[in-house]
Amino acid sequence: MTDHHRDERMGPGTYLTPEEAKEFHKLFMSSFIGFTAVAIVAHVLAWMWRPWLPGPDGYAALTDQVQVAQTAISAFLA
Repeated sequence: MTDHHRDERMGPGTYLTPEEAKEFHKLFMSSFIGFTAVAIVAHVLAWMWRPWLPGPDGYAALTDQVQVAQTAISAFLA
């Protein structure tokens, strides 16, 4: 490798040109955003299935609240 090619690299120990670094960053960010979106959807679905913070009577007490929320959402969407 010549000194000219070495000068194009981003920094010490980095073997990417600025263009390669930008392409890698774009791929990394799109992958990160996709992973985060999937994680958020999974957490929302898990919360809808079984909330992490049950009421004072445990999970059985949440059934009334779920029905109230379901009725409110149904009325909002109708």
